Amino acid sequence: MTTYGSFPGTRPRRLRTSPVMRRMVAETRLHPADFILPAFVREGVAEPVPISSMPGVVQHTRDSLKKAAVEAAEAGVSGIMLFGVPEESKKDGAGTAGTDPDGILQVALRDVRAEVGDELLVMSDLCLDEFTDHGHCGVLDEQGRVDNDATLERYAEMAQVQADAGAHVVGPSGMMDGQIGVIRDALDQIGREDVAILAYTAKYASAFYGPFREAVGSSLQGDRRTYQQDPANLRESMRELALDLEEGADLVMVKPAGPYLDVLAKVADAVDVPVVAYQISGEYAMIEAAAEKGWIDREKAIVESLTGIRRAGARSVLTYWATEVARALR
Repeated sequence: MTTYGSFPGTRPRRLRTSPVMRRMVAETRLHPADFILPAFVREGVAEPVPISSMPGVVQHTRDSLKKAAVEAAEAGVSGIMLFGVPEESKKDGAGTAGTDPDGILQVALRDVRAEVGDELLVMSDLCLDEFTDHGHCGVLDEQGRVDNDATLERYAEMAQVQADAGAHVVGPSGMMDGQIGVIRDALDQIGREDVAILAYTAKYASAFYGPFREAVGSSLQGDRRTYQQDPANLRESMRELALDLEEGADLVMVKPAGPYLDVLAKVADAVDVPVVAYQISGEYAMIEAAAEKGWIDREKAIVESLTGIRRAGARSVLTYWATEVARALR
């Protein structure tokens, strides 16, 4: 009894009284296997190159990438997503370094696969933006617009060389119409039905990609709003989802993660395939910067952000903290 009358018999605070109680009733748990580590490998460098806008993240050498892959596998991380950074002189309008069997991404795929075998899912970014001199995710037409169908031909070739280099999973991130079906057909044509496709189903034209542009040495001219999704739209994501599943996607992704938890939840409720979310460079940079200022508790903020992504429905999360958090959980 209080001076304000009787409380009902149910008091939710009873289930928050101690760490062990809170742990027992937790509805969402993080596990090392939930995570995928995005990693950048740069051609022609002798030492890892720090990325100034992403403290703690580097452009790897081939050797340091192999070490990072081993560390991720030992921590229990499920996968590593590789992004290649070619020498500037090798960029051209068609992104030919992206389909060169001896290009940096294919070499890195072979390196990592040889180092970790099947202990870690070796994934590859399937996109041309790192390899084009204009920085767009496809080839351009005579008017300077991204040519969707001509780009699909490049993606088909890229899928095949990445599969030959050892990718378990390819991640087409360019947001071209029809890309999943074309890539599935290209892989099946060379007998690589075993290679899975992680569809970047809802990839928004986000302001939070800024640090990533430094990470991959982007040469982008203009923006990508004619092919990446408008941040204002959700129903459009569901249309993209239906198309990707119809074309043969094995997993689907929402990117970015944190600003689009409503989209993530809607996608997760609608499908029976694994749903992935990408906690992108800007999300990482904001937490690191605020923590460096002493404004937030770094470790708690990292765990809370990842828990929110998992709670919204992501089965797996691409995060630059993958190995660090996996180690802490173990």
